[in-house]
Amino acid sequence: MTKNIAQTDTVRLSDDGNSIEIIDQTKLPGRIHVKSLSRQEDIWHAINILEVRGAPAIGVTAALSMYLAAKNISADQKTNGNPDHMKKERFFTRLEAAKNYLNSSRPTAVNLSWATNRMEKFAIRFFEQNFETDNLTTILKTVDAMKGEALTVWQEDIDTCRAIGEHSLSLVKEGAGLLTHCNAGKLATVRYGTATSVMYLGQEKGYDFKIYCDETRPLLQGARLTAFELASAGLDVTLLCDNMSASLMKTGKIDAVFVGCDRVAANGDTANKIGTSLLALSAKRYGVPFYVCAPTSTIDLNCKTGSDIVIEERSGDEVTNMWFERRIAPENIKVYNPSFDVTDSDLITAIITEKGIINNPSINGVNI
Repeated sequence: MTKNIAQTDTVRLSDDGNSIEIIDQTKLPGRIHVKSLSRQEDIWHAINILEVRGAPAIGVTAALSMYLAAKNISADQKTNGNPDHMKKERFFTRLEAAKNYLNSSRPTAVNLSWATNRMEKFAIRFFEQNFETDNLTTILKTVDAMKGEALTVWQEDIDTCRAIGEHSLSLVKEGAGLLTHCNAGKLATVRYGTATSVMYLGQEKGYDFKIYCDETRPLLQGARLTAFELASAGLDVTLLCDNMSASLMKTGKIDAVFVGCDRVAANGDTANKIGTSLLALSAKRYGVPFYVCAPTSTIDLNCKTGSDIVIEERSGDEVTNMWFERRIAPENIKVYNPSFDVTDSDLITAIITEKGIINNPSINGVNI
């Protein structure tokens, strides 16, 4: 199924409630394809190979996936003939297994485990507070309630991104030059994006921003996704190679950098797509404010510093031949391909959340 990207949420529950519909980002920008996912294995695969990507979108997908898992488990419970007293234990054991399985798809984005844990805790709490005559009846009520909770997560993402955009807009002037890295846009969330929400809201208010986006090697999310979605929305956007950002800042054309993140540590260090830390270093050198847009669900107070963040290392094929007609590197060459790097908090001007702006996180921390 193909739709206009401006009219399509990145992630949503299907109308019949039996599947998750995502914009398959591996097909962009050549094709806008909305893919339907119902099996846990297919959802795991979609997150792992970046058909759905971006911490907030992954979190929403995870919440919806937990509801679908619970729905399927409860259907089995109705037909498997187990004694009623065993149904509760088996339901929550299988729900926990579904959570752990989904969490293994991508370890760095805290929104994934945040969403699965939230859904599991909600289910346990609801069951205990709403027990009826038997376990199966209560399980079915719990599953219905989980649908509502998953849709709440979905709506919260929309509201959160718009709030981040409003706070970000207070930091820049009309006509500003804005630089972003990777894709923290609509395609990384349900709508608006985190780092790009300021751009979309600025467009609504006629701010006439000049936007620049790094291509973001090796997976080219900036070139394939950010440039595509912003241009499709009619914004003034210019694409550049990652190693051109410092020379662009030196010209004075960049007034602020806005990036997203996958995890914020308690001391304000942030993990984001590889190359972000170099961008922050350049911004520091040329006196350009560097802003990290982070939903509070991305803040992990159990993670003390950036050194505690697990960095996913991906296949070397992404560097050596993924985007080329033939291999560009020698056979059997070793490849270093971390998916993320950590930007130290002293390089960050402010962290912008839906609740407000945290200035100087290296001094103030990220208590919210």
